[in-house]
Amino acid sequence: MHELKLMDVWKRYKDKDAVREVDYTFTNGVYGLLGENGAGKTTLMRLICGVMQPTEGKICCDNLEISGMGAEYRKLLGYLPQEFGFYPDFTAERFLRYMAALKALPKDDAEKRIEELLTMVELKNVRRKKLKTFSGGMLRRIGIAQTLLNNPEILVLDEPTAGLDPKERVRFRNIISSLGKDRIVLLSTHIVSDIEYIADRILIMKNGELIQEGTEAEIIEKVKGHVWKCIVSEKEAECLGQRFIVSNMRSNGENVELRVISEKQPMREAELLDGTLEDAYLYETQSTEET
Repeated sequence: MHELKLMDVWKRYKDKDAVREVDYTFTNGVYGLLGENGAGKTTLMRLICGVMQPTEGKICCDNLEISGMGAEYRKLLGYLPQEFGFYPDFTAERFLRYMAALKALPKDDAEKRIEELLTMVELKNVRRKKLKTFSGGMLRRIGIAQTLLNNPEILVLDEPTAGLDPKERVRFRNIISSLGKDRIVLLSTHIVSDIEYIADRILIMKNGELIQEGTEAEIIEKVKGHVWKCIVSEKEAECLGQRFIVSNMRSNGENVELRVISEKQPMREAELLDGTLEDAYLYETQSTEET
């Protein structure tokens, strides 16, 4: 089992700190990194992959700085960026063979691994079809397959379900869930449902900082007593929406039912509800109620 440790990591650009003062240790398991677009998730993942170097701080794998490990670290690493490059006229099979050659896998080992991965990502029946004919979900699956060719022990996935339909998103989540038993899997997203069922631990980023970390239950506990159901008129709903975080809204006959996140009772008739991970995420990342 490997240990990946970030120690006081910063990434600073001219007028902005994209990542600020991050201290965290990863061991085997699935880690879900939640944050709005621009929160610093992609920068953090690029730092972990060695694509960027931190302005300050250190990133170590098994007590060795990754900046000095070179090929030894790359052998451990699998990285799927949000947009990965591929050759549209390659078939799935040819593309994986090409990527295996780039990773210097022995030919016999590569063929066996390609068979295993095409089966795992459910693309064996389209192995000879060109990638330009693939749907977005199929391309994401071939992306995860090429990432796994060298059987990496540290797997970094940046917004892997972006643009996928619900069925493909579930399929992809199931694949990711099966990978976290014997490796470090770090999955970034701004879609709460992508990680609430599969992440062993959840990290929330805002403005380049890790602002929360824990299991799903631990993070939801932080919003206990702060989630309310309010049934109001449309006019009252608009007013509450300006004063409080509203995580859900639906018409209920002549009225509107709101799910409001507030540390105090937003109105006298409001009823307390059990919190969800989405409620907790909004509570941590959005500006809270009225001044």
